[in-house]
Amino acid sequence: MKNFSDSDIDRIIQMCWEDRTPFDAIKNQFEISEKEIISIMRNNLKEKSFLNWRKRVDNRKTKHQLLSTPQKNRFKSKSQRQISFNRSK
Repeated sequence: MKNFSDSDIDRIIQMCWEDRTPFDAIKNQFEISEKEIISIMRNNLKEKSFLNWRKRVDNRKTKHQLLSTPQKNRFKSKSQRQISFNRSK
């Protein structure tokens, strides 16, 4: 396993907790396998936090790109307005 800086480990943990960040994005950015990702989480979280995280991501479609739906089907609130050069209309 690679030696990561503390800031890299913090970023990996943050990405793991984000619901919409798939493991593949973490793999691509840090060049590590899902097994290594799980090991990092296990070694850097308290046991209860790790177990809560595992329960949360187990078979979660958004964490596994092969299980997730295509991006065009993502939910978008009707109240969310289109951004046009950051100017209000």
